[in-house]
This record gives sequence, structure tokens and C-alpha cells, in this order.
Amino acid sequence: RSEINPNSKHLKLFDLRLSDAGIYTCEYDSHTVSISLHVFELTISLDGHFLPNEVPELTLMQNSSHHQPNLIITLFNSKNNRVIPKLLQSKTPQKYIMKLKQLEAADSGMWMCHVRSDSPLINQNISFDVKVLGFQNPDFERKYATVDSTVVLSWHPNFQKIKWKKGFTGQLNWKQQESAIAHELLDFNVTAGEKQHETKKSSHFQFEIPGSKPKSTIEVKLPKVHFNHSGQYQCQLAYNRRYVRSKIELVVMKVSANPVGPLPRGAKMTLICQVSSPLPSNAHLCWERVNGTQMDNKKSKQHEVKVEVNVSAAGLWNCHLIEDNERKISLNYAVEEAPVWISYVVIGASIGGSVLVFGLACLCIISSISWQRRRQRAKRMARARQYLLENKTCQCQQ
Repeated sequence: RSEINPNSKHLKLFDLRLSDAGIYTCEYDSHTVSISLHVFELTISLDGHFLPNEVPELTLMQNSSHHQPNLIITLFNSKNNRVIPKLLQSKTPQKYIMKLKQLEAADSGMWMCHVRSDSPLINQNISFDVKVLGFQNPDFERKYATVDSTVVLSWHPNFQKIKWKKGFTGQLNWKQQESAIAHELLDFNVTAGEKQHETKKSSHFQFEIPGSKPKSTIEVKLPKVHFNHSGQYQCQLAYNRRYVRSKIELVVMKVSANPVGPLPRGAKMTLICQVSSPLPSNAHLCWERVNGTQMDNKKSKQHEVKVEVNVSAAGLWNCHLIEDNERKISLNYAVEEAPVWISYVVIGASIGGSVLVFGLACLCIISSISWQRRRQRAKRMARARQYLLENKTCQCQQ
């Protein structure tokens, strides 16, 4: 593990170890030169490969031919910000064990351990690599879509960015509600060579895996969103039986009318705007009539999943989903006025229906009276037969 340069007489040590510490003496003719080699060894738990929220542990050891000095240790993260570790108890100054804070994916990169001592004089920087496998997405985000639109859901693992160089697996699940059973949409694996393989698993509803998506991206495409496609889409990465997850909640909006169809003159219609799950406190639904007044607008209350507005005239209405005063998605509904003849048909049908009901009521009354009369006649005939039978019996006995 060592070699001497024949020209410069320099000694080079390879794969330095703590046991290599000591005094090295070079003798040349009558000259003698001695150098004391002080060796530091810095190790990081889990070989420097972490998932978010895990806590790294650093171990710094030193060895020299002299006494082991008390070291002043300063840590800097990948953004060159100072990090104050928790120093665990150490029996001797030869070994220092430090615990860092919980990591985030953004903490990936080259960290620096600065070691200093006044006696002997030491001023040494030791770099070490921290890799945190995770997502460039937030842990949770909400996405809005309208019925029949096309939606692409994307997750961006950071394995290429941080040069992870170790294999891991993952899967994408969907469930409509928090308490519902999860359905596996696809699973994937990434090799140590960063090759990504995906397998479609579920046929619960139609979705596609885009072929032209960016590298190191997990993506699904819903070409025509249905109202029941809403719910929670969760992407999970797994490494050494440890997991990291990122979730996208898809909220779907639809509009409808009751009754459906053209609006007859003088009639009323209810327009309904509905979302698939309760909205956050900073979001609401709003019906707005195009070229209408402020009085025509109708807003939903906090956490309501739908808003209704009563309409008595034709016109174009828009329903907006507004979050933090910003319109996220919109759907329109055109209320058409029914032709005049349809109005007359409706009026005629209403009148005819009223007459029919009146006629049926009269028929029921007449039938009831007739039934009462027949019942009374039957009672009288029964009494008469009873009377005749009694008279016959009396004559026979005489």
C-alpha cells in the first residue's frame, strides 16, 4: 500500500488506515528527517445512503504517535450552512460520535467536517457525501381537473440528480378515499446503473404510461377523467425495507342541471357544480353568469362540495374553483330557452294533467258513492232474506 518515488524520494501511502499513524523517518547519508503522521477516519452510518426523516450518525476517529488532542469539530451541509450536531458521550478523545438532524431530500450533496486543534496545530477539512433518496415533489400536493379533461400526474425521484448508484424499487397506488382499499396501478424498479423498468398492474380504469416522459420520472396519464377517478395517488420508493412516499390528491369537478334540457318559458332550473372531495379552507366554488351582475353570483360555503343556483332565464353560466383568489379550473353550462311550441306543449300538458287529475278525482268520488249505494242495497237485501226465512219457519211450526 505504499511506494517511493525514486526521483523525489517521496513516500506515497495508499488506502490510508488509522493503524498507519506514527512517525516516519527518512535517512539519507548523514541526514535524518522524521515526520509524524496524524490520521483521521470519518465514517457515516448507512454508508451515506438515507431516506427523508432519517438521522445520520457520524463517527470521527483519530490516531497519532503522540497524545490524542481534544478536537474542535464544525460541520457544514451541502449548502455550506453550519450544522450543529448532537455530540454523544465519548470515553476518550480518540473517538467522537455525532448525531445530525433529520434529513430532507434537499440535503443531498457534499458535506464538510472541519477539524481543528491548537496543540498540536491541526486545521483539516474532511468531506463526505450524503445521499437522500426522495422526491423533488412535495410530500403532498392537490391537483384539480374537470370531467372529460386530460390529466398527467408526475413524480420526480431524485436518484439521477444525487447519483444514487444503488438499486431500489417502487410502486404507484390509487385509492378513492383515505379509508378505501388501495389499488396498485404500476410498479417499477431502478437498477444500480440507473435503468428504469415499469410494469402496468391495474385495469381498474383506463390510464396510460407516456412514452416520451422525461428520464427519472414516474408518470401516468388519464386521457379522459371521470368523476370517480378522483382520490389519492401515492408513489412509493423502497430501499432496504425503508420507504419514502409522495401523494397527489386529484379533485374532479363536474356541472349538471335539474331538470336537464331546454328551459321552458316561466319554468325554473337548478344548476349544480360539484367537486369530488371537500375543499381546503382557502378554496371555494362559485357560479357566475356571463354578462350578469354580482347579484347573480353564488359561492359555496367553507368545506362544501357543491353549490347550486336557481335559473329562470336562458344564458351562459360558469362555475369556477377558486383557491387563494386564483381560478384553478372552470366549467360552463349553457342554459337554452325552449322553443315557444314546447312552452305551449308544457302548458297544455300542465292543463291536461290538471284536467286529468280532476277527472280522476271525480271518477273516484263517483265510484265511491256508487260503491256505498251498492253496499247499502246489499245490506237491505240480506235483511229481507233473513226476514222471509224467519216467516217461513214460523208457518211450518204452526
